[in-house]
Amino acid sequence: MIERTVLVASTHGLHARPAKLFSQAAAAVGTPVTLTKAGGKTVNAASILGIISLGIGHGDEVTLTADGDTAETILDELALLLLTDHDA
Repeated sequence: MIERTVLVASTHGLHARPAKLFSQAAAAVGTPVTLTKAGGKTVNAASILGIISLGIGHGDEVTLTADGDTAETILDELALLLLTDHDA
């Protein structure tokens, strides 16, 4: 199991539009990926409703987790989405 912890860069957090972009990217990788808000619950990263339910705001710390041979690459790509301000 590989993990990546990042701070969310979007000015308004993971509201509908950035959550949709992220969940679509997570669904497209073909490997189960989870998203956990620091001190919170863990959700399927491919679920837009799960992501929105975490109430992730700007600067919040989240952890991505994946398994498999390509987990490092997958998490690097998904982390980059979280480190991008989609509200700018």
